[in-house]
Amino acid sequence: MSATAQTLRPPSRTLMLLEGRAFHELGAFLGALPLLSLAPKGDGHPVLVLPGLVASDTSTRPLRSFLKSRDYAVSGWRQGRNLGLRDGVQHAMVDLVRELSDAHGRKISLVGWSLGGLYARQLAKMMPERVRSVITLGSPFAGDPKATNAWRVYELASGRRADEEDARFGGSLSETPPVPTTAIFSRTDGICAWQGCMEKPSALSENIEVESSHCGMGHHPAVVYAVAERLAQPEGEWAPFDRSGWRSLVYPDPTR
Repeated sequence: MSATAQTLRPPSRTLMLLEGRAFHELGAFLGALPLLSLAPKGDGHPVLVLPGLVASDTSTRPLRSFLKSRDYAVSGWRQGRNLGLRDGVQHAMVDLVRELSDAHGRKISLVGWSLGGLYARQLAKMMPERVRSVITLGSPFAGDPKATNAWRVYELASGRRADEEDARFGGSLSETPPVPTTAIFSRTDGICAWQGCMEKPSALSENIEVESSHCGMGHHPAVVYAVAERLAQPEGEWAPFDRSGWRSLVYPDPTR
Protein backbone atom coordinates (compact mmCIF):
# COMPACT_ATOMS: atom_id res chain seq x y z
CA MET A 1 0.00 0.00 0.00
CA SER A 2 1.34 3.44 -0.93
CA ALA A 3 2.10 6.16 1.60
CA THR A 4 -0.73 8.23 0.10
CA ALA A 5 -3.22 5.43 0.61
CA GLN A 6 -2.07 4.99 4.19
CA THR A 7 -2.71 8.65 5.05
CA LEU A 8 -6.25 8.80 3.68
CA ARG A 9 -9.05 9.13 6.19
CA PRO A 10 -12.82 8.70 5.80
CA PRO A 11 -14.79 11.85 4.98
CA SER A 12 -15.76 14.04 7.91
CA ARG A 13 -18.97 13.64 9.87
CA THR A 14 -20.19 16.90 8.34
CA LEU A 15 -19.80 15.56 4.81
CA MET A 16 -21.47 12.31 5.82
CA LEU A 17 -24.47 14.24 7.18
CA LEU A 18 -24.65 16.17 3.91
CA GLU A 19 -25.37 12.90 2.08
CA GLY A 20 -29.03 13.72 2.62
CA ARG A 21 -28.80 15.98 -0.42
CA ALA A 22 -29.00 12.85 -2.55
CA PHE A 23 -32.80 13.26 -2.47
CA HIS A 24 -32.50 16.78 -3.86
CA GLU A 25 -30.13 15.51 -6.54
CA LEU A 26 -32.78 13.04 -7.66
CA GLY A 27 -35.21 15.92 -7.98
CA ALA A 28 -32.60 17.86 -9.93
CA PHE A 29 -32.18 14.87 -12.27
CA LEU A 30 -35.91 14.74 -12.98
CA GLY A 31 -36.01 18.49 -13.56
CA ALA A 32 -32.96 18.37 -15.84
CA LEU A 33 -34.28 15.61 -18.14
CA PRO A 34 -35.17 18.07 -20.96
CA LEU A 35 -31.59 19.37 -20.95
CA LEU A 36 -30.10 15.90 -20.52
CA SER A 37 -31.93 14.84 -23.67
CA LEU A 38 -29.33 16.92 -25.51
CA ALA A 39 -26.66 14.40 -24.52
CA PRO A 40 -25.31 12.43 -27.50
CA LYS A 41 -27.05 9.18 -28.39
CA GLY A 42 -25.26 5.87 -28.40
CA ASP A 43 -24.68 3.17 -30.97
CA GLY A 44 -26.76 0.47 -29.30
CA HIS A 45 -23.91 -1.38 -27.62
CA PRO A 46 -24.63 -3.20 -24.34
CA VAL A 47 -24.06 -1.42 -21.02
CA LEU A 48 -24.04 -3.18 -17.65
CA VAL A 49 -24.73 -0.96 -14.61
CA LEU A 50 -23.55 -2.29 -11.24
CA PRO A 51 -24.99 -0.93 -7.95
CA GLY A 52 -23.18 0.08 -4.77
CA LEU A 53 -22.98 -1.59 -1.38
CA VAL A 54 -26.33 -2.85 0.01
CA ALA A 55 -28.07 -1.31 -3.01
CA SER A 56 -29.90 -3.14 -5.78
CA ASP A 57 -30.88 -2.49 -9.38
CA THR A 58 -33.60 -0.21 -8.04
CA SER A 59 -30.92 2.36 -7.13
CA THR A 60 -29.61 2.48 -10.70
CA ARG A 61 -33.01 2.59 -12.40
CA PRO A 62 -32.93 6.35 -13.16
CA LEU A 63 -29.50 6.06 -14.80
CA ARG A 64 -30.41 2.89 -16.68
CA SER A 65 -33.68 4.36 -17.92
CA PHE A 66 -31.90 7.42 -19.20
CA LEU A 67 -29.19 5.40 -20.95
CA LYS A 68 -31.87 3.24 -22.53
CA SER A 69 -33.44 6.42 -23.92
CA ARG A 70 -30.04 7.21 -25.44
CA ASP A 71 -30.24 3.94 -27.43
CA TYR A 72 -28.04 1.66 -25.31
CA ALA A 73 -28.88 -1.96 -24.53
CA VAL A 74 -28.82 -1.51 -20.76
CA SER A 75 -28.88 -4.18 -18.06
CA GLY A 76 -28.84 -4.19 -14.29
CA TRP A 77 -26.73 -6.72 -12.45
CA ARG A 78 -29.70 -9.01 -11.58
CA GLN A 79 -28.41 -10.22 -8.20
CA GLY A 80 -30.60 -8.39 -5.72
CA ARG A 81 -28.79 -6.37 -3.07
CA ASN A 82 -25.05 -5.95 -3.42
CA LEU A 83 -23.75 -7.49 -0.21
CA GLY A 84 -20.18 -7.91 -1.37
CA LEU A 85 -18.28 -10.79 -2.91
CA ARG A 86 -20.23 -13.63 -1.39
CA ASP A 87 -20.14 -17.11 -2.90
CA GLY A 88 -21.29 -17.08 -6.51
CA VAL A 89 -21.38 -13.30 -7.01
CA GLN A 90 -18.18 -13.12 -9.05
CA HIS A 91 -19.14 -16.04 -11.29
CA ALA A 92 -22.60 -14.59 -11.87
CA MET A 93 -21.12 -11.25 -13.00
CA VAL A 94 -18.64 -12.96 -15.32
CA ASP A 95 -21.46 -15.03 -16.80
CA LEU A 96 -23.59 -11.91 -17.30
CA VAL A 97 -20.79 -10.07 -19.12
CA ARG A 98 -20.43 -13.09 -21.43
CA GLU A 99 -24.19 -13.33 -21.92
CA LEU A 100 -24.62 -9.66 -22.86
CA SER A 101 -21.54 -9.61 -25.07
CA ASP A 102 -22.57 -12.77 -26.91
CA ALA A 103 -26.21 -11.70 -27.26
CA HIS A 104 -25.24 -8.44 -28.97
CA GLY A 105 -22.10 -9.66 -30.67
CA ARG A 106 -20.23 -6.65 -29.31
CA LYS A 107 -18.04 -5.52 -26.45
CA ILE A 108 -19.85 -4.28 -23.35
CA SER A 109 -19.37 -1.09 -21.35
CA LEU A 110 -19.37 -1.34 -17.55
CA VAL A 111 -20.69 1.44 -15.31
CA GLY A 112 -20.23 0.86 -11.58
CA TRP A 113 -21.38 2.97 -8.65
CA SER A 114 -19.14 2.79 -5.55
CA LEU A 115 -18.55 -0.93 -4.82
CA GLY A 116 -20.07 -1.69 -8.21
CA GLY A 117 -17.23 0.29 -9.79
CA LEU A 118 -14.68 -1.96 -8.09
CA TYR A 119 -16.42 -4.93 -9.67
CA ALA A 120 -16.43 -3.19 -13.06
CA ARG A 121 -12.68 -2.59 -12.95
CA GLN A 122 -11.92 -6.16 -11.97
CA LEU A 123 -14.21 -7.63 -14.63
CA ALA A 124 -12.47 -5.51 -17.28
CA LYS A 125 -9.09 -6.84 -16.16
CA MET A 126 -10.34 -10.41 -16.37
CA MET A 127 -12.20 -10.03 -19.68
CA PRO A 128 -10.65 -7.17 -21.68
CA GLU A 129 -11.62 -8.84 -24.95
CA ARG A 130 -15.29 -8.40 -23.99
CA VAL A 131 -15.17 -4.94 -22.34
CA ARG A 132 -15.30 -1.73 -24.33
CA SER A 133 -14.94 0.79 -21.49
CA VAL A 134 -15.26 1.25 -17.73
CA ILE A 135 -16.84 4.16 -15.85
CA THR A 136 -16.74 4.31 -12.04
CA LEU A 137 -18.84 6.58 -9.84
CA GLY A 138 -17.27 7.36 -6.47
CA SER A 139 -15.47 4.01 -6.34
CA PRO A 140 -12.64 3.77 -3.74
CA PHE A 141 -10.14 1.65 -5.66
CA ALA A 142 -6.98 3.68 -5.02
CA GLY A 143 -6.96 4.28 -1.27
CA ASP A 144 -6.97 2.48 2.03
CA PRO A 145 -10.07 0.23 2.04
CA LYS A 146 -10.95 1.72 5.42
CA ALA A 147 -10.81 5.31 4.14
CA THR A 148 -14.59 5.18 3.82
CA ASN A 149 -17.53 5.50 6.16
CA ALA A 150 -18.92 2.20 4.88
CA TRP A 151 -16.18 -0.35 5.52
CA ARG A 152 -17.84 -1.73 8.65
CA VAL A 153 -21.09 -2.17 6.74
CA TYR A 154 -19.17 -4.02 4.03
CA GLU A 155 -17.58 -6.39 6.52
CA LEU A 156 -20.92 -7.05 8.22
CA ALA A 157 -22.78 -7.61 4.93
CA SER A 158 -20.14 -9.70 3.15
CA GLY A 159 -18.46 -11.55 6.01
CA ARG A 160 -15.11 -10.53 4.51
CA ARG A 161 -12.43 -8.08 5.64
CA ALA A 162 -12.55 -4.72 3.88
CA ASP A 163 -8.85 -5.01 2.98
CA GLU A 164 -9.16 -8.53 1.59
CA GLU A 165 -8.33 -8.79 -2.13
CA ASP A 166 -9.07 -11.87 -4.22
CA ALA A 167 -6.22 -12.47 -6.67
CA ARG A 168 -8.60 -14.57 -8.75
CA PHE A 169 -10.85 -11.55 -9.28
CA GLY A 170 -8.70 -9.26 -11.39
CA GLY A 171 -5.75 -8.78 -9.04
CA SER A 172 -4.87 -5.43 -7.49
CA LEU A 173 -7.79 -3.00 -7.18
CA SER A 174 -5.64 0.04 -7.88
CA GLU A 175 -4.25 -1.29 -11.15
CA THR A 176 -5.85 0.47 -14.11
CA PRO A 177 -7.96 -1.74 -16.41
CA PRO A 178 -6.50 -2.29 -19.91
CA VAL A 179 -9.48 -0.56 -21.55
CA PRO A 180 -10.64 3.09 -21.70
CA THR A 181 -11.42 4.01 -18.09
CA THR A 182 -13.14 7.04 -16.56
CA ALA A 183 -13.28 7.69 -12.81
CA ILE A 184 -15.97 10.16 -11.74
CA PHE A 185 -15.45 11.54 -8.23
CA SER A 186 -16.56 14.32 -5.88
CA ARG A 187 -14.51 16.19 -3.29
CA THR A 188 -17.69 16.49 -1.21
CA ASP A 189 -18.28 12.73 -1.17
CA GLY A 190 -19.45 11.90 2.35
CA ILE A 191 -18.84 8.15 2.15
CA CYS A 192 -15.50 7.60 0.39
CA ALA A 193 -12.32 9.67 0.57
CA TRP A 194 -12.30 11.35 -2.83
CA GLN A 195 -8.54 10.91 -3.30
CA GLY A 196 -9.04 7.15 -3.34
CA CYS A 197 -11.61 7.43 -6.14
CA MET A 198 -9.18 8.97 -8.64
CA GLU A 199 -7.50 7.15 -11.51
CA LYS A 200 -3.92 7.64 -12.70
CA PRO A 201 -4.40 9.65 -15.94
CA SER A 202 -2.96 8.05 -19.06
CA ALA A 203 -3.66 7.70 -22.76
CA LEU A 204 -6.68 5.55 -21.89
CA SER A 205 -7.70 6.73 -18.41
CA GLU A 206 -9.02 9.94 -16.89
CA ASN A 207 -10.81 11.62 -14.01
CA ILE A 208 -13.97 13.72 -14.13
CA GLU A 209 -14.83 15.78 -11.07
CA VAL A 210 -18.40 16.63 -10.13
CA GLU A 211 -19.99 18.43 -7.18
CA SER A 212 -22.16 15.65 -5.83
CA SER A 213 -22.95 13.53 -2.81
CA HIS A 214 -21.92 9.89 -2.86
CA CYS A 215 -25.43 8.50 -2.48
CA GLY A 216 -26.78 10.76 -5.23
CA MET A 217 -23.99 10.25 -7.73
CA GLY A 218 -25.88 7.69 -9.80
CA HIS A 219 -28.61 10.19 -10.64
CA HIS A 220 -26.83 13.56 -10.35
CA PRO A 221 -27.45 15.44 -13.65
CA ALA A 222 -23.74 16.23 -14.22
CA VAL A 223 -22.81 12.59 -13.65
CA VAL A 224 -25.56 11.26 -15.89
CA TYR A 225 -24.51 13.59 -18.72
CA ALA A 226 -20.85 12.65 -18.35
CA VAL A 227 -21.66 8.94 -18.41
CA ALA A 228 -23.76 9.33 -21.56
CA GLU A 229 -21.10 11.45 -23.26
CA ARG A 230 -18.34 8.96 -22.45
CA LEU A 231 -20.37 5.98 -23.67
CA ALA A 232 -21.19 7.72 -26.95
CA GLN A 233 -17.59 7.71 -28.16
CA PRO A 234 -17.03 5.45 -31.18
CA GLU A 235 -15.30 2.21 -30.30
CA GLY A 236 -11.56 2.52 -30.74
CA GLU A 237 -11.68 6.34 -30.81
CA TRP A 238 -11.58 7.16 -27.10
CA ALA A 239 -10.43 10.66 -26.13
CA PRO A 240 -10.37 12.46 -22.76
CA PHE A 241 -13.41 14.39 -21.58
CA ASP A 242 -13.50 17.92 -22.99
CA ARG A 243 -14.11 20.51 -20.26
CA SER A 244 -14.06 23.54 -22.57
CA GLY A 245 -16.95 25.97 -22.97
CA TRP A 246 -20.01 25.54 -20.76
CA ARG A 247 -18.67 22.29 -19.32
CA SER A 248 -15.99 24.19 -17.40
CA LEU A 249 -18.82 25.75 -15.37
CA VAL A 250 -20.23 22.34 -14.41
CA TYR A 251 -17.14 20.16 -14.16
CA PRO A 252 -14.28 21.46 -11.97
CA ASP A 253 -10.69 20.88 -13.02
CA PRO A 254 -9.75 17.56 -11.34
CA THR A 255 -6.06 18.48 -11.34
CA ARG A 256 -6.45 21.65 -9.25
